[in-house]
Amino acid sequence: MDKLSRRQFLKSSAFTATTIAISTSLSACINNPDKQTLSKVSFNHGVASGDPSSHSVILWTRAQPKEQSDFAQVQWQLAKDPEFKQILRSGVVRTKQNQDFTVKVDVQELSSATHYYYRFMGTDSYSQTGHTLTLPQGNVEQVKLVVVSCSNYPAGYFNAYHDAAQLADVDAVLHLGDYIYEYPMGGYATGKAHEIGRALAADNAKELLNIEDYRKRYALYRTDKGLQALHAAAPFIVVWDDHEVCNDTYKDGAQNHNEGEGDFFVRRAAAIQAYYEWLPIRPPYGEQKPEIYRSFEFGNLLNLYMLDTRLIGRDKQLSYQEYRNADTREIDLKGFLNDLNNTHRTLLGKTQMAWLENAISQSTSQWNMLGQQVLMAKMLIPSEVFAGGELAQTSQRIAVLTSLKEKLAAGVSLSVEEQQRLASVMPYNLDAWDGYPTEREAVYNLFKTHNKPLVVVAGDTHNAWYSQLKDNAGHVIGVEFATPGITSPGMETYLNLDDSNALKVATDLTALIDELEYCNLHQRGYLVVTLTPQQANAQWRFVDNILTEDYGIADTYQVNYPA
Repeated sequence: MDKLSRRQFLKSSAFTATTIAISTSLSACINNPDKQTLSKVSFNHGVASGDPSSHSVILWTRAQPKEQSDFAQVQWQLAKDPEFKQILRSGVVRTKQNQDFTVKVDVQELSSATHYYYRFMGTDSYSQTGHTLTLPQGNVEQVKLVVVSCSNYPAGYFNAYHDAAQLADVDAVLHLGDYIYEYPMGGYATGKAHEIGRALAADNAKELLNIEDYRKRYALYRTDKGLQALHAAAPFIVVWDDHEVCNDTYKDGAQNHNEGEGDFFVRRAAAIQAYYEWLPIRPPYGEQKPEIYRSFEFGNLLNLYMLDTRLIGRDKQLSYQEYRNADTREIDLKGFLNDLNNTHRTLLGKTQMAWLENAISQSTSQWNMLGQQVLMAKMLIPSEVFAGGELAQTSQRIAVLTSLKEKLAAGVSLSVEEQQRLASVMPYNLDAWDGYPTEREAVYNLFKTHNKPLVVVAGDTHNAWYSQLKDNAGHVIGVEFATPGITSPGMETYLNLDDSNALKVATDLTALIDELEYCNLHQRGYLVVTLTPQQANAQWRFVDNILTEDYGIADTYQVNYPA
């Protein structure tokens, strides 16, 4: 059914085999074209670069015709300097309406570890100037990565993106998904949208279902000044999460998709097409394929593996409600655990897992990083926290249990009942790796077998997390750094916490959850990971405001993980 649906969709949308122009040193020139060969266009959505290698990079823009036309033709330039006095490459590229007038150029045969500047031009207009760089080769002393996720336009301004664009020496931006959200006005995180000037357009205010819906949502998001600034500042390495399609997507469905919304695979194909059009990505298996996993090599210091934990391999998420007796409200724990620990249950899928196994076995880099969406650490919480009463009392239950755990750590004897309250734990998020523990253990065994410490970066939750990763035997396998959301509301909204209570709950959770070392539950921001031969440094940066474009840095937090 998947293949049939995709084929029908591609036929109806006239989806082309490739929309990326290839430029090599032989195919490009630096001559100025006749202005008559170019189109009158606007570059309202900025510029971007992405998927850098040691010798290539993707350049992106959108060229909107100023006059009615089904195509546009623009020139692109690549230079050594921002003034374009030393132009190295130039070419003319055509984009069409069935590409949403997006432009991609794959500039190849470049020098490694080199800074470049680029721009696009029409008959009477220039795009803004973008900066990009290629990946290093050989001995590398530092790699600096900005890590971002979860930007919800109606929820606020993308000030965290803007702040990240001001940083120096950034090698790449890792976007771990939820670049857009599919919800309608009146839905998730839209409560203040009209008040702050972030309402969805009238012709795009419904839930996203078809190709035009997704394209219009990307176009809106790409008008944000902060997002445009970050795209222009550094190359992006991107992967989707669920909201690029719809909430809690899995390999053959989604929580936020029903029969009345049509064929899921047609919707997914539309979402993927729009994603490939609007993001500066080189689709690793072709523009008609949902496989997005790929790797990037930063010399001998870092191998980065971007994984898909959503579309191609994920079995449907388990839900506690499916195991709860309607009369007694008790959970069928035996049935739940049997399903949870099913050895065939997968998040990555066999093909992606085999690809990762092969890549790790061949890696000679000091650091190996998984760039992916959902938390990998075991976030096991005493079951009474979320199953013990009213949601409004959750923070109080956490505080009581934390007090018991602190007493136990101090050598105070607890009653049998109190010990059972602490010992009876459950994963709080079955959408994360906690819902797929057998495959998580397989990933840990892979890194342990090849004696490679694991560094994981994650997004999805809208909150900041730092955890030690331990296998089932309690051995430390690596570390996880999770970025907060750019604007999407976090646990403070779900639990209705003010700032002081959110800080208290964060402190309590760190004490209560064995692998958790730090969390921030109430601030929006981003993560910077800097790798050297000696350590992996993680710095979380939190903005103080998302309701206007005026902001400052409210707080930072930093940890060092030794090599």
